[in-house]
Amino acid sequence: MANKNEFSSLSSNPKIVFMGSPQEAASVLEHLIESDMTPVCVVTNPPARRGRGKAISPTLVEEVALVHGIKVLYDPVELVDFDFDLGVVVAFGKILSDEILELAPFVNIHFSLLPRWRGAAPIERAILAGDEKVGVCLMEIGPGLDEGDIFAQSELILSGDETSQELRETLTEIGAELLVDHLSKGSEGFSQRVTQNGEVTYAKKITSDDLHCDFNLDSEANFKIVRLGEAWTTLKDKRVKIISARPIEIDALDDDDPGTIVDDIVICNPGGLLLLEVQPEGRRVMTASDWLRGVRVGSKKLSFQ
Repeated sequence: MANKNEFSSLSSNPKIVFMGSPQEAASVLEHLIESDMTPVCVVTNPPARRGRGKAISPTLVEEVALVHGIKVLYDPVELVDFDFDLGVVVAFGKILSDEILELAPFVNIHFSLLPRWRGAAPIERAILAGDEKVGVCLMEIGPGLDEGDIFAQSELILSGDETSQELRETLTEIGAELLVDHLSKGSEGFSQRVTQNGEVTYAKKITSDDLHCDFNLDSEANFKIVRLGEAWTTLKDKRVKIISARPIEIDALDDDDPGTIVDDIVICNPGGLLLLEVQPEGRRVMTASDWLRGVRVGSKKLSFQ
């Protein structure tokens, strides 16, 4: 097996181990397979209870692997006895030990313009921070958190209304193409690298508190929260997810406190958030106007808490 620094010995058809679990990882895996670069095995999280029914099911990466007859492992430690030339990591969610990193070179697709937003939630943190651009890096994995050298990167200018899911899909496609392009060149594809340079910021995991709309903030700040997906608030002690909305400028009346719902608009401080789609607790996604017609019965004024 190669030493972790031996990108120079890679052929254009290396034996790849793929590591990841969620949709973006499954999409990259499918791109590798379609490009005749099928990994010799995948390492992914074990089957677990998922979805609304909480049935035990495999990760999306394992589902792809099973369709294509690719060996599946659940613990990176099992790679110690496995023969491979290169590890490819996408949204694996675990730090690889020095023991594993010494087995072969490892590359990672990271969804930010490093060193900005190292860590678990780079897309979401970029949206919340109001970044004007995001990007994806093909980078070497080393001992530190997303500190490795960069082989390639691509940036995307934001319009300011993209959701995290839309950005993840776009950046996944770009990252997969970067990966395949560099792999197709063998060692030459990894001969040029740059050390990360610039201000380091960390993208800590998104929590439920991050997704809670605060209408004491302005409408743009709340719109950023909605763009993350799973934004929520409460009405009459029931949780309501705000699926889609857009910020608007309004002239609020003196007695319209933040959180008050006027027509389909939530008063913010300042501005308003025009509700488009919501999902009340225990119910399906519906238009905000349909939902409000029902909850307004018998209510003089509605306010989110």
